Amino acid sequence: MSHTTTNPSKRIQSIDALRGFALAGIVFVHMVEQYTAGMIPEDWQTVKNAGLIDQIIEGAMFIIIRGKFFALFSLLFGLSFFIQMDRAAKKGMRFEGRFLWRLVILFIIGAVHQMFYSGDILTIYAVVGLLILPFYKVKNKYILIVAFVFLFGIARFVTYAITGVDDIFPLTGKGDEEYWEILKTGSILEVFHINSMERMLAKINFQIGFFGRGGLTLGFFLLGLWIGKTRIIEAIDKEKDNLNKIMKWSLGGLGIFLILTPVLFMLHGQNQSMDSWVAMLALTSYDQFNLSFTFVIAIGFLLLFNKDSWQRRLIVFAPYGRMALTNYFLQSVIGTYILFGWGLGYVGEIRNYQMFIIAIVVIILQMLISKWWLSKFRYGPLEWLWRSATYLKWQPFKK
Repeated sequence: MSHTTTNPSKRIQSIDALRGFALAGIVFVHMVEQYTAGMIPEDWQTVKNAGLIDQIIEGAMFIIIRGKFFALFSLLFGLSFFIQMDRAAKKGMRFEGRFLWRLVILFIIGAVHQMFYSGDILTIYAVVGLLILPFYKVKNKYILIVAFVFLFGIARFVTYAITGVDDIFPLTGKGDEEYWEILKTGSILEVFHINSMERMLAKINFQIGFFGRGGLTLGFFLLGLWIGKTRIIEAIDKEKDNLNKIMKWSLGGLGIFLILTPVLFMLHGQNQSMDSWVAMLALTSYDQFNLSFTFVIAIGFLLLFNKDSWQRRLIVFAPYGRMALTNYFLQSVIGTYILFGWGLGYVGEIRNYQMFIIAIVVIILQMLISKWWLSKFRYGPLEWLWRSATYLKWQPFKK
């Protein structure tokens, strides 16, 4: 692949804008799921999907957004890892130790975020991020092979073969019903306690159990690293043919897995248990659908961003993406305040279309605030704290 570079400022802006776009998708998912990070009671589900518009939104979330924007976010984490390592290498510095320390700090930020929302991804990124360090100096083709081994579900199949659908860490505390009750009526300290203890174990099971989310995350990290090392984004004008080929293959995969996934789930039947190889294949097929869709979104976004007319429209996501850590954390604080009992307590009482509107309002407000904030300051508040803690020195904040 060609290594001719384009304007580096434009390249970084495209990455920031894509990160902001991914973050917007995550807001929609979390708001419509009502920050429960899992199954919810039947009566809550009935309220959520009370009308046709609510059911359309639920279906659109499943087909278009859920699983795709998490993947984009993860891919960009791997790309950011490469950018940091590459910048240090160009200065003749080693960044491995500093990156490990950054992950420790990220885990601490994530642990605080986990108290509000049990579906936190920052702690997972911090742990899985440890695994990509050895790959920085591995040849590109081997990085790509390992990435696709994980993206094609090897972690799920190995885990299922060894443990079946049993939890890796069996939960002995409160069941789902009691957890929902705490979300609905509990104090903020009760929510903090159960989210940071019991629900953390449930999250670990989700990551390393038969759902295999941790394996997918690692796969996307490695794919992002590969993208950085091949410098495709730096030479996007020269790589249009390759990107269009990947787009065509992705659209083909999208069509195949759009058909195959419901067929496999139908073969699995109405059985509530996922304890079968057919169920594992169905879950993996859905992951491949998400993977194909993610490629379509990412490539489509970058190709459009490379056109001046579209760049003027898409650049609005860049400040939002530059403050992704701060915005991600604050979204959860806002969402859980609206929904949980320690705040307004609307969880289980509000419809999908209403949460969808709230998500739009939150995104627009955060985008406007991010643009204003970055006109005054160099970084978002959490980004600045993370950077300062990384270098153990207060970094310049005001412009």
